Amino acid sequence: MADIVISPVKNRGDLRKFIAFPNKLFKNVPSYIPALNFDEKNLLSSKNPSLEHSERELFLARRDGKVVGRVAAIINHSVNKQWNKRAVRFGWFDFVEDYDVFSALLDKVVAYGREHGMDEIEGPFGFTDMDKECWAIDNFDARQNISTLYNPEYYVRFIERAGYEIKCRWQQYSMQADQPVPDKVARLNKLIMEKYHLHLVKVKRRKDIYPYAWQFFHAINDSFKDLYDFVPMTEKEIAVYIKEYIPFVNLNFVQFVVDENDHLVGFGLSIPDLNSAYKKANGSLFPFGWYHILRAFRKFDTIDLLLNGVLPEWQKRGVHSIYYSDMNEAAIKYGVHTAYTNPQIIGNEAVKIWETQYHTKPLMQRAVFGKSI
Repeated sequence: MADIVISPVKNRGDLRKFIAFPNKLFKNVPSYIPALNFDEKNLLSSKNPSLEHSERELFLARRDGKVVGRVAAIINHSVNKQWNKRAVRFGWFDFVEDYDVFSALLDKVVAYGREHGMDEIEGPFGFTDMDKECWAIDNFDARQNISTLYNPEYYVRFIERAGYEIKCRWQQYSMQADQPVPDKVARLNKLIMEKYHLHLVKVKRRKDIYPYAWQFFHAINDSFKDLYDFVPMTEKEIAVYIKEYIPFVNLNFVQFVVDENDHLVGFGLSIPDLNSAYKKANGSLFPFGWYHILRAFRKFDTIDLLLNGVLPEWQKRGVHSIYYSDMNEAAIKYGVHTAYTNPQIIGNEAVKIWETQYHTKPLMQRAVFGKSI
């Protein structure tokens, strides 16, 4: 390891190199989707509201002056307090196929954690569950969502060699989005809506989403609270995510299930397939990245199921099925043939619905890894 130099990111030039590294590393990988540079800068800069309850250090690995890896060491104090742990997270972890580079970077995260009183390490994670997290552990070349991490097989091989164990697993699915809604499901949904006085909100203008947006993210806080390592988002974090996500939502694929008092009880948000547009943009909106993304919004036959959930008090009443069925009907109406889910923690209610009510295909499993330090 003598020729590997690990140094913290200290200036804008280093940050540009940190953000650009995976784009160069995976330039010729068809399934890799570059993130937008300004999104990455906002997440990794002092502007990120998560830093009010988190701290982080970014590191670059160089050999002969050339960047060969990167990693973020993150301590989310809110997560640690809620889950009664002392964990340092690794995220934004990318490296060439060299175990020494991998090990040198991870050693820096371990050292950072120990310096701050941590006794375990886990990842890959971001600051919150809205950031990209978890590595693929099978089907490494399968199609990605723009909101998921890409990783080659050697990432998993290296981390297992280092003695890390899987802490939690996720499953992603692909499905025929325009398959007919099963008659049994349609009848059951109608009965559920009548019994509990529920209805679907049909959003016609983008500004109509915003009255529900805060309810939506607070509903995420409530519905995800028992999921692995989740911690509720702060008001400032919610404001950022509203600004980040709502412009990308297609209005025809917004499913808000509300009660008789117009309170949100379940939700589903989907976005058009932007993979090709993001690859053409290669991280930048200018000069032509914006054009490719705008074009993808107007013509698509594939969607990503971005976010969905049900408030805890409404779970196990069939509300998931209501918004999935509405998405299904929208897909038939607007010529969408394929849908891809975001990672779902294995065993939760959403996964059970995918497995029992729709014809789906497993896309890939994902996992986070950890060990004591």
